[in-house]
Amino acid sequence: MNGNIRFCPQCATELALIELAEDGGPKQRLRCPACGWTHWNNPTPVLAAIIECTDRDGQVLLARNAAWTGRMFALITGFMEAGESPEDGIRREVAEETALEVSELNLVAVNDFQRMNQVLITYHVKAHGEVRLSPELAEYKLFAPADIVCWPAGTGFALAQWLRGRGVEPRFMELPKRP
Repeated sequence: MNGNIRFCPQCATELALIELAEDGGPKQRLRCPACGWTHWNNPTPVLAAIIECTDRDGQVLLARNAAWTGRMFALITGFMEAGESPEDGIRREVAEETALEVSELNLVAVNDFQRMNQVLITYHVKAHGEVRLSPELAEYKLFAPADIVCWPAGTGFALAQWLRGRGVEPRFMELPKRP
């Protein structure tokens, strides 16, 4: 089932795919046949940071998530909290996950990541300080922009866009095929 929800949170009836007319025409969604509750399954906003370390010759910090089995390094990401702006959220995420202090941020891109039902909001962040990783992250590496190899998914496309804006033609790694 769509979004891993099977039962209505209002009346506990099993949800069904039901087509109804909406603003843009008929739309099939998980709905409760008893009370009419609709599971909208809207994308979740996720914040991402391309962290340029101003006290480390402008190198970019990429980190490896502690839950990942491989040696993939990527951008710092996190979910936006209720009541905060994307800018406040990315400042919070950078501080929580790296202990770095943000001195400047600029929006790079807003991309969809349909495989995860997310909207990625990516910022270029200038930051400084001593890196202290949260338990969510296993390790980090610093890269000169010209040495970064992007991944052909999610935040990798925003990173490539940022590199192009700096005059660096991005290189992409090949990801293993999903079964």
